[in-house]
Amino acid sequence: MADANTGKVAGALLDYSHKMDAIVAKRADDRAVILGAVSSAAGLIEDMAQPDSGAVAAAVSGEAPVVDAVTNGVPTNANVHTSAKANVEGGVDAEAGAGAALGQPNLSPADMLDLPAEDLAERLKLWPSLGNLWAFTGRDEQQPPPGDWRTWLIMGGRGSGKTRAGAEWVHAIASAGRSSDLRIALIAETLGDAREVMIDGISGIMRIARSRRPEFEISRRRLVWPNGAVAQIFSSEDPESLRGPQFHFAWSDELAKWKHGQETWDMLQFGLRLGTAPRQLVTTTPRPVPLLKALISDPATLTTRISTRDNQHNLAPGFIEALANRYGGTRLGRQELDGELIEDREDALWRREMFDAVTIRMSGDLRRIVVAVDPPAAAGPNSCCGIVVAGLDGAGRAVVLADCSVEGASPAGWASAVAKAYRRFAADRVVAEINQGGDMVTAMLKSIDETLPVATVRATRGKFLRAEPVAALYEQGRVAHAGRFMALEDQMCDFGPDGLSSGRSPDRLDALVWALTALMLEGGGEPRVRGI
Repeated sequence: MADANTGKVAGALLDYSHKMDAIVAKRADDRAVILGAVSSAAGLIEDMAQPDSGAVAAAVSGEAPVVDAVTNGVPTNANVHTSAKANVEGGVDAEAGAGAALGQPNLSPADMLDLPAEDLAERLKLWPSLGNLWAFTGRDEQQPPPGDWRTWLIMGGRGSGKTRAGAEWVHAIASAGRSSDLRIALIAETLGDAREVMIDGISGIMRIARSRRPEFEISRRRLVWPNGAVAQIFSSEDPESLRGPQFHFAWSDELAKWKHGQETWDMLQFGLRLGTAPRQLVTTTPRPVPLLKALISDPATLTTRISTRDNQHNLAPGFIEALANRYGGTRLGRQELDGELIEDREDALWRREMFDAVTIRMSGDLRRIVVAVDPPAAAGPNSCCGIVVAGLDGAGRAVVLADCSVEGASPAGWASAVAKAYRRFAADRVVAEINQGGDMVTAMLKSIDETLPVATVRATRGKFLRAEPVAALYEQGRVAHAGRFMALEDQMCDFGPDGLSSGRSPDRLDALVWALTALMLEGGGEPRVRGI
């Protein structure tokens, strides 16, 4: 290497050593400086390359491997030694130190200048890849917090980057070290959500694992990393599946939507007992459910709040503006975009804690089942067609079976959803409001399935007045829910005398009112139901 470049190389290597110090120390205030230096690293190395140094030239040819993060930022690849004693929590090789990321622990910049050209090139080509490290590219609020915590709770709006933070955290922990017996739990609302969001989603583990990728053993419902670490997936629909297994770490996604939230959470806590310091990450859009509120108030919980706007550079152009125009300033917008925990309206007919008491596990036959539909005023991407299925059990209690509502569907789309729900639950009839659409509603349903038995209803009083007798049924213990229907519950707990929920017509709630009226209140006056 030419003498003219010796000073430049020395300075570059010294700068590199400072970067490594910053990574290990996790000094968030240095991250912007590090990012700026990394962005110019390729240019610096190009300047150092000489025609007579083919090895160095190869290092800047674009063939350098992508470097992945271990845990909190020490880079590694197939050519870099990682001690078996690697610190899983901090990402620092306890045996060799941070210098192991360069293959030579405790090697000074001056020592590196004396290395053969090939060895120096091998170390330099790690530099441009630093920009791929999650410790650099992730926002500060997406990084594991320091301190002694058992539960890290990330509450964020939709598209805020909370899933990416969870996937990076799990992959970093699982992939640290040459061999590992770590056991990790991945819990979602459903098994489908666990796979489609946490594992295979665009921000899921399989997508972000740029190296040391795990294998997904579908039949065993688990991820297995090359070093032996295992992550098992579970569903809030089956809390008992968590009885027996034990774990070092856990990632719980969308906890506020869990169907049997408290049971699932309790079973997980009993199993989180391996290692010296078990930890868990919870990522969720906030809803004021008792489980989430209790978690926030727990002194062992460290809470991070992130907004959808914080992640706008990773979202489609115009997405933030479109949602802000529609939901800006509303309670729903503050919850779904800003990640705020919004308490229920004081004047609402339903309270959130009520749903813990009315949620049951279905058993036994139902003697009558209806599918109620509240069609949207117009089709469009922002429209919602309320579709709720409910039945009557042998004791005369109404049971809400499903919320099959669809958003952004065409008339043919929502009519197909109604027919599908009718067949799925072997319903007795369809109850359809015709204030919006008139005879077209019936015609559309019949065009999808002419055998559908459709009864039409027309509202002549305000929404709040129609909902009051239905709310009274809940207070009397005459209604149960066969699971948690979070979007429906959100509308119910934000529905007041103005007849609106989060400033909009409560389509799901309207369908619920029609279904329970048909089952429990029909013949008692308004609303009037007629068969066709």
